[in-house]
Amino acid sequence: MKKIITLSVLLLFSWVTYAQIKDPVVWTYSAEKKADKTYDIKFVAKFANPWHLYSQNTPPGGPVPTSITFKTNPLVTKDGSVKEIGNLKKYKDPNFGIDVKYYSSQVTFVQTVKLKSNVKTNVTGTIEFMVCDDHQCLPPKKVPFDIKIQ
Repeated sequence: MKKIITLSVLLLFSWVTYAQIKDPVVWTYSAEKKADKTYDIKFVAKFANPWHLYSQNTPPGGPVPTSITFKTNPLVTKDGSVKEIGNLKKYKDPNFGIDVKYYSSQVTFVQTVKLKSNVKTNVTGTIEFMVCDDHQCLPPKKVPFDIKIQ
């Protein structure tokens, strides 16, 4: 009986450890005031090597590019498009047959927004992304965000 319990605990431990490795990206969010009623919404993705996360501008036919979708908020307007800040790499991926654009270890996505009036509100939505390493790609994942402004 002790052997069965020990084996069960070891199997459970290895399953939990395996599951933790398969979620390599940690997202943090913030709102930084730039001017009166103008904010930069920042989405920071951190992940360990050898994982990499794909640019919003990765061409079709390859991995799923990162995309940030905002829920409509009548108090907020987007100013421009989402910018990427990080060490962008481009490489001809033989698995996809195209030049892919990706980031290693960290990338920051920034969206400037303007409030229509001086009120407290939230910016909400979803980030969809895909990560790969040298041997495998994880399925695309969607994570919700909710960022307080002011």
